[in-house]
Amino acid sequence: MGNTIQSLYDMGQSIWCDNLSRRMLDAGELRRWIDQGVGGVTSNPTILMKAVTGTADYDRLFDTLLRSTDDLVSLYEGLVLPDIADAADTLRPVYDRTHGVDGYVSLEVNPRWAADTQATIDEARRLFTNLNRPNVMIKVPATDQGIPAVETLIGEGINVNVTLIFSPAMYEKVMQAYLAGLKRRRQSGGDLSTVSSVASFFVSRLDAKVDAILEARREAGEEVDALLGRAAVANARLAYARFEQVFDEAGAFGGFARDGARVQRPLWASTSTKNPAYSPTKYIDSLVAPRTVNTLPPPTIQAVMQQDSAAVTIRDEITAARDLFRKLDRLDIDMAAITDQLLIEGVDAFAKSFEDLLANLAGKQQKVRATG
Repeated sequence: MGNTIQSLYDMGQSIWCDNLSRRMLDAGELRRWIDQGVGGVTSNPTILMKAVTGTADYDRLFDTLLRSTDDLVSLYEGLVLPDIADAADTLRPVYDRTHGVDGYVSLEVNPRWAADTQATIDEARRLFTNLNRPNVMIKVPATDQGIPAVETLIGEGINVNVTLIFSPAMYEKVMQAYLAGLKRRRQSGGDLSTVSSVASFFVSRLDAKVDAILEARREAGEEVDALLGRAAVANARLAYARFEQVFDEAGAFGGFARDGARVQRPLWASTSTKNPAYSPTKYIDSLVAPRTVNTLPPPTIQAVMQQDSAAVTIRDEITAARDLFRKLDRLDIDMAAITDQLLIEGVDAFAKSFEDLLANLAGKQQKVRATG
């Protein structure tokens, strides 16, 4: 067990776990994943909402927190920040062993601030300072307002996981924001080797959207079968091709690299298969690449571990990927509109999870007050 994950690591791809809860930490599950080769953890408001509201694991801590605060956001942070801190401590040996390449745990800024650059910056600073661990990454959504926040935070030496990237155009802005942040940090005399970033490119949701359109076209009699289930991998492969161009050490990035800067690795997110007709490892097998991360929920990690082998596949069929998008364009399928909609839906979903969690805490708060 774990040999496939080690094989991926040997090829340059790290596997991170897309889940976190108090139970995972207390039961030693995270430590076992690390022993199997998992190199990091990501969280988001939906994951944290399920952890806090889906079990009674946090009830005792909640009762304790109620003695000192009635503020719902403070209660939320009092419940989840210890999980982030403990996960960071558990991952710290990985961080040290890989010299800061892996060993990170990610925490999202309050989704309420996705459209507010300064609030995102302030929130990220506060969380990073309060957690006070070098292997924490603050997740900032790839919105137009989030991009300048990324530049500022990288310039200040705060690790950033830029999340909810769907389109090549936005990915370009993300990479340039990272480079601009490195430039700021160098100009201020900061150490480039102490700051890290990943760019979380969401994969499977694009197939879900495009396939729905294609299925409707097929029902109308159009020949589209050859296009089904291909848009997401093609999108990610073209993004990786651009990554290799931007972070070529013979180009503009070379000066930063000589000063100790790390590349901003692409992170493949949303890689669990949504369509049961597709292989459960479809978005892993097709996106094996050097200098990348693939973040997977535990069931998908298990599926990967049951495989016999792995091979670098990211550069396969690049010409075919470009041809696919030309075909979709000829069918008047507006990929820019689809990726814009996916970003809106992603931000809205995280915001709803956050608000649902606060509502759950408010209900518990009222129940405790009524009975106490």
